[in-house]
Amino acid sequence: MSRARRRRERVLEHLTELREMPLGGGPAPAFRERLRAELVAGALGERPEPAGRAAGPASGPAHRRPSRRRPLLSQLAAVGLAGAMMVSSFATYQAVPGDTLYPLKRAAESTFVRLSTDDAERGRRELASAETRAREVASLLGSSSGGPLVGRTLKDMEKSTKSGIERLERVEPRSPKIKTFAEDQKETVKPMLQELDDSQLAQAQDYLDYIDGLVPPE
Repeated sequence: MSRARRRRERVLEHLTELREMPLGGGPAPAFRERLRAELVAGALGERPEPAGRAAGPASGPAHRRPSRRRPLLSQLAAVGLAGAMMVSSFATYQAVPGDTLYPLKRAAESTFVRLSTDDAERGRRELASAETRAREVASLLGSSSGGPLVGRTLKDMEKSTKSGIERLERVEPRSPKIKTFAEDQKETVKPMLQELDDSQLAQAQDYLDYIDGLVPPE
């Protein structure tokens, strides 16, 4: 596996962990320690020997070869920059509708979905986006600017849900993920009903009716 591909997979793993964190929470200590270790290891690694520069026979007095390590200041700057980028990524994934970083969060989600290797994976990621929208609605309720944003977020939640379900049903008709998703979403959405206005309530009820139909009667 190439170095670039390994880096890409590590980034996707970190993004997945960040997405699964609850809104308003912080990264787990184990995640922070692992990330710090990777950043330090990458910044302090030596540069590879340039190709084609093989050691030849000594001619004349031996000269001390200069160190190929990057200067300490550059190493620290690289660690600091990488750390700042991950902090920014964390802040982005904790953003809610109306926040400055929220459009960046949605763009990152769309990119994450497009990087899926097949329809099953893409469907699961779209359902993960729907779960994120549900948590965002819960966080918006009661806020002074939540009114129109709640209805818009409910609509986005429904759109992601239907798209993800259609993909999963096409490739995995009996996927247990569908039942689990529907049950989890009901637990998240139902407590919100008493806090919604009439139009929002109608949206939420229609959504609950839809996901109720995803779970076959026992």
